[in-house]
Amino acid sequence: MNNSLSERDQLVNWHPYTQMQTAPPPIGIVRGEGAVLFAEDGREYIDAVSSWWVNIHGHAHPHIAERVSQQLRTLEHVIFAGFTHAPAVELSERLLKLLPANQAKVFYTDNGSTAVEVALKMALQYWHNQGIPKSKIIALEGSYHGDTFGAMSISERSVFTRPFQQYLFDVEFLPVPVPGQEEAVLAKMEELLTRPDIAAFVFEPLVLGTAGMVMYEPEVLDKLMALCRQKGVIIIADEVMTGFGRTGKRFAADYLTQAPDLMCFSKGITGGTMALGVTTCTHQLYASFLSEDKTKALFHGHSYTANPIACAAALASLDLVEPEDFLQNLDRISAAHAAFALVLKNKPGIKEVRQRGTILAVELEVGATTYFHSLRDQLYQLALENGVLLRPLGNIVYVLPPYCITQAQLNQVYGVLEQMRELVTKAV
Repeated sequence: MNNSLSERDQLVNWHPYTQMQTAPPPIGIVRGEGAVLFAEDGREYIDAVSSWWVNIHGHAHPHIAERVSQQLRTLEHVIFAGFTHAPAVELSERLLKLLPANQAKVFYTDNGSTAVEVALKMALQYWHNQGIPKSKIIALEGSYHGDTFGAMSISERSVFTRPFQQYLFDVEFLPVPVPGQEEAVLAKMEELLTRPDIAAFVFEPLVLGTAGMVMYEPEVLDKLMALCRQKGVIIIADEVMTGFGRTGKRFAADYLTQAPDLMCFSKGITGGTMALGVTTCTHQLYASFLSEDKTKALFHGHSYTANPIACAAALASLDLVEPEDFLQNLDRISAAHAAFALVLKNKPGIKEVRQRGTILAVELEVGATTYFHSLRDQLYQLALENGVLLRPLGNIVYVLPPYCITQAQLNQVYGVLEQMRELVTKAV
């Protein structure tokens, strides 16, 4: 039997976010190193999206691999109810030191959706435990927080959520405070906060990923958070995508003067090595669950909560995130993106170029912007033909590279973006 990985895969696997009837065969990957993926047919691809934004240090990083290997030979897993272990304790200690000073406790889960789900449950039960009837959530229009039911409820109502619409709870959606719309959004938030039932405000800080890398400024987010703070509304920052360097600082929260009550992390937390989710909270929120009444405990958990191997991978990733030269490397990529954005801006075929830290988004001028734009598949294939993995959101192409990417590799990615622009220009 000499069938390729791709052929074998098609017989047995169902892929995410994929219409399996019309999708091209998947590409079999046999190895990764740094910013490059190696396919079974010998082709190489620059992973310009960090494999869904997770491989922040690149593939097969030797330091992370060694730390995981050591942990595998020590303790692979132990129940986290009634027991603990060194990797979980050390990871919590080190992570909290990097976060806003009000973050006091860490709750472990297994992915971004569940990290958000836990934050929602914590926020809602905070009020329930005190007998205060607050149950309404404020979220941003166009947001994406995950695919579990609570996370879907606070995300944009779209084709992603349509089959489940009747099962989602109602949310108050606030327009994104993009430049020029700040005052209107602040006024809308003030109006919403007059309601007595508002429990929490949840947001993707500074960048809405799946919406097409829609960006807004720290100053207006600080003002929105301050309004919530005045009303005692719980503030939830979903840093699943923005955490660990994506915005040019270690966390998007580092741009702010206000601090969230709850923070959600996943994706880059282990450098793309293992699945892990984390929700952190203030001592005040944690204390609301402390009681002689056992029913006031947080009844949430996973079989693999605080898995020691995943925690070890996260610790190894933190070894790379904590030093100052990590920030210098972010500055290098951010500067390269900013320079290319200036080159691309105002060229034919370009509707808008957005950039924040290591995130670059190019919105191509093709009429209406939509996730299902027919151009998307052409752009995807064009990139692959040029040895680059990009995953366009319709006519919006984004670059979120691993931080080990070289300037030569970035230039190759930028060259593909130029080809995409030319393709659009010729089609008009």
